[in-house]
Amino acid sequence: MVTTDATVADTELTAVIHQGLTARKLLPAEHDVDAGYVTAAHIVTARNEYGIELVGPVGLDTCHENHEGEHFTQSAFTVDWQARKVICPEGKISASWSDQRKSSQTPVARVHFTAQDCGSCPVREKCTKAANGKWGRSLTLLPRGQQEALEARRREQLTDEWQQRYNIRAGVEGTISQAVRRTRIRRTRYTGLPKTHLGHVFAATAINVIRLDAWLTETPLGETRTSHLARLDLAA
Repeated sequence: MVTTDATVADTELTAVIHQGLTARKLLPAEHDVDAGYVTAAHIVTARNEYGIELVGPVGLDTCHENHEGEHFTQSAFTVDWQARKVICPEGKISASWSDQRKSSQTPVARVHFTAQDCGSCPVREKCTKAANGKWGRSLTLLPRGQQEALEARRREQLTDEWQQRYNIRAGVEGTISQAVRRTRIRRTRYTGLPKTHLGHVFAATAINVIRLDAWLTETPLGETRTSHLARLDLAA
């Protein structure tokens, strides 16, 4: 369990969680998380460094150039990683490939097509609105391993098989919901992270006891809250 300031993004904790599980020798074969904990880099790192299959949805393949109607997303382009070239749906070859870094220091490749090729393209309206006079459509690619992992996950998460596999996450969300309702865990009663973390540990322990009680008494989880309150009233 990790307790952080509210400003810390979920993506910053994926590696921390895996490191903690490694130290305790509790690494799972599959780690099912929500979208906030998944990036292409996390998928690759979890698989290569920890032997974990990180299962969670990634962002859809979209095109910022044209949000209305049919448009060519990045998956419509063919990447030749060896030649450092990209081929568009109409067969045009990119004119520029430059290695750069995002503000987060993530390495990316910025690819451009010429304004001449894009300007005379019969399907330009489905692809780009670039009008800077030099370049037409542009693409931003992650390092090859990450880009391929991202595209593979985008294809997988659209299948029924992947959706059924990911259904197990509903149990996790149910546990979180129960913790929020029963312990009001989204607001801390304490000052400082150490005390707040201890409160989280107590909350998790309480939920474990409540669920163990429900299992021993064969109480359906949906009735756990009502039944538990009833027992408290009788005890009072």
